[in-house]
Amino acid sequence: MSTMQEVAKKAGVSKATVSRVLSGKGYVSEATKDQVYKAIEEAGYRPNLLARNLATNKSQCIGLVVTNTLYNGSYFSGLLSQAAQKLEDNGRQLILVDGKHSAEEEQAAIQFLLDLRCDAIIIYPRFLTIDVMDDIIEQYKQPIMVVNRRLRKHQSHCICCDHKGASFNATKYLIEQGHRDIAFITGSLDSPTAIERLSGYKEALNQYGITPQDSLILKGKWTPASGAAAIELLLSNQTTFSAVLASNDDMAIGAIKTLSQTGIAVPDSVSVIGFDNIPTAPYLHPALSSVKDPVSDMMNEVIDRLISMLDGGYLSKDNLFTSNLLIRESVSKGPFWGK
Repeated sequence: MSTMQEVAKKAGVSKATVSRVLSGKGYVSEATKDQVYKAIEEAGYRPNLLARNLATNKSQCIGLVVTNTLYNGSYFSGLLSQAAQKLEDNGRQLILVDGKHSAEEEQAAIQFLLDLRCDAIIIYPRFLTIDVMDDIIEQYKQPIMVVNRRLRKHQSHCICCDHKGASFNATKYLIEQGHRDIAFITGSLDSPTAIERLSGYKEALNQYGITPQDSLILKGKWTPASGAAAIELLLSNQTTFSAVLASNDDMAIGAIKTLSQTGIAVPDSVSVIGFDNIPTAPYLHPALSSVKDPVSDMMNEVIDRLISMLDGGYLSKDNLFTSNLLIRESVSKGPFWGK
């Protein structure tokens, strides 16, 4: 592997001159630059990126911390795809780092990106508390944006979706269609998103004078198998229900499969709604009704704000995005329609 000293010798200049050309700092004539670039190409020299980042204090890289429990499924792939495309359009590189399984590991992942001299960092947290993230933002000079959590001190540094409101609206829709016994399949309850969606479901029931029943609230794990298991439990307990609201589409698909296998027609006997609007949702039989989160819009806003922070621009405090309820074939009128 070629060294900077070898490039300098080939170009007939000093090592310091090569360093100035690579860093863009200090005056170097155009003729000398051409000599250095030609020597770099001929020698196949690749500069040490970390050393260059230390010298220039810029890497053109944006770091993203996401715990690996979120890697499966279309929600994360959509988020990651949008982030990569948006950064590519802005001439920057995305570096993904695993937040693993604890707040300490999420914090270590952030520190790893800071040590790499990333220009800015995006955090999609699972374990870090709001107070800790506010402290991290205050502690470091690199711009940091938090996705899917509401910060107290730094509202301009977070973008979130109104999961509670989205769940409220989906439950409200089912009630207005004549459903009263509405089962709810939660996501993993160590997830803030899962907790907010459960809260929205309960609030909608209460607003319509329906007491939430523990027997109708089933613990899921975001997987199709857990959605199927939730329906199996309802059926084995002979629990009455005419609708199911699942905290993601994967669990809704598992629920529909179990209902179908036991001869319960969707939507004629039981209506089903999921969350995330996965690409296959419109193509299932029946086509799955789902809540579509504005993942692309949220990630666009996150990156726009980071670039604005890097350029010293203005930051809005408007940080709450709303979801859309997409009704398809998996929902029909309930037994209390018109009553």
